[in-house]
Amino acid sequence: MTDLNRRVATAARWSLVNTIVRRVGTFAVGVVLARLYFGPYEWGLYSVGLLVLAMLLSLNEFGVSLALVRWEGDIRRFAPTVLTLSTLSSTAFYVLLYFTAPTVARLLGSPDATLMLRVLCISVIIDGIACVPLGQLNREFQQFRRTAVDILNFVVNTVATIALAAAGVGAMAFAWGSLAGNIVALIGFALCAPGMLRFGWNPAQAKQLLRYGLPLASASLLTLGIVNVDSVVVGSVLGPAALGIYAMAFNMSSWPVRMVSETARRVSFAGFSRLADSSPAEFANGFVRAFTLVIAAAVPICVVLGVLALPIITFVYGDQWAAAALPLQFLVGLGLLRTAVELSYDGLATRVRKTLMVMQAWWLLALVPILLLFAHQWGVPGVAAGHVVVAGLLVAPVFLWALVRLGIPAGQILLACVRPVLGGVAMGVVAWAVHRWLGGGFLGLTVAGLASLAAYVPFVLPIVKRLRSGAAGTDRVPAGEPELAATAADPS
Repeated sequence: MTDLNRRVATAARWSLVNTIVRRVGTFAVGVVLARLYFGPYEWGLYSVGLLVLAMLLSLNEFGVSLALVRWEGDIRRFAPTVLTLSTLSSTAFYVLLYFTAPTVARLLGSPDATLMLRVLCISVIIDGIACVPLGQLNREFQQFRRTAVDILNFVVNTVATIALAAAGVGAMAFAWGSLAGNIVALIGFALCAPGMLRFGWNPAQAKQLLRYGLPLASASLLTLGIVNVDSVVVGSVLGPAALGIYAMAFNMSSWPVRMVSETARRVSFAGFSRLADSSPAEFANGFVRAFTLVIAAAVPICVVLGVLALPIITFVYGDQWAAAALPLQFLVGLGLLRTAVELSYDGLATRVRKTLMVMQAWWLLALVPILLLFAHQWGVPGVAAGHVVVAGLLVAPVFLWALVRLGIPAGQILLACVRPVLGGVAMGVVAWAVHRWLGGGFLGLTVAGLASLAAYVPFVLPIVKRLRSGAAGTDRVPAGEPELAATAADPS
């Protein structure tokens, strides 16, 4: 396990670099665009495009690319079949979207987004092709190469978007910039994983791949529905300008998810897949270690965003976005819950894929009526609050139950949250007090952030020391077989 731990740790470091560089850059670009070129209406149109694109991406290759990460053996034997499947399916989805774009945009309350959808969603085809070399890089923990390609994608996307926005193209600048970056990324991934872009077809392999991938693709689609049904509700009930406000709040609340969860998830599924074939005790120990680290890293971002929502938004984006502050204060709670749930999703995906689909379906079914009711009653803040109510009261306990069924003690999971939560409370008090004393602006926000972080460190320092020493506090994890298990079919 030493070599695996070393490879995972190295990949995680490069994944963190990747995430920080791109997210800090994305934040800076967003500030420029929000202050100089776009208001809530344009932001709402782009959010409609991202919503539809995310839905298509969750299904475009039927989940078969994950087989490149999970299964043992030489992946080059079935990679051609994966590439053929993913390319055909992604092309079919795009053609369907192209002809239905006017209807889809109208149903989402933004008929002006039709062209946006048709251009932005070309990325679906690109993703269907790129998923094969990308899967190979993830499987081999080659996050340095992925980081290089992702940063190149970001640079091209950013330059094109800002240039087009300055030229007066409007919200379409987002679509053309994204398309340019994705084309460059496809070329980069192909160069980093040579020999993976070969088409082929083996009916037996295709059947096995679909049997493996469809449950994960369905669960992924449900996950995207969970994350995006709020945008559907806001857009259709309250209109594109309200959607722009909500999207701004949701994007800011997703910072912990993107900074922490995305970093972890680039290596977590591959790492959990290796541990899934080991003893239940090793799997449980690995999961609790990862969960402890992810929660400890996510809490401070959520606390600062929640306590200082209004001054942060107005300082960064301007007074025209002040209405996003109250929704943000609710949504940071959702961001923290998503961070925990998404890591749990990766752990469960290695063992109980069909159970995951049922759990995600429950989440989505619970969300729809709550969000509709809250949107009509309380507008954009109501939608944000509804999301947190469902995730905290109806979904998190179900995921905890599923992890326990896999042999991961609930006590260990809850214990991992104690110090970060207590530290978060201390952070919140300090941030609030400093803000009351110094007010907003750069000085007040900087001092509040640093002082609250200093209050958090004593609570999490023992966690860091314990993890670095290799003890995750899981000595009492039972070594018995988990009650639920799922075995992936051999593609050979």
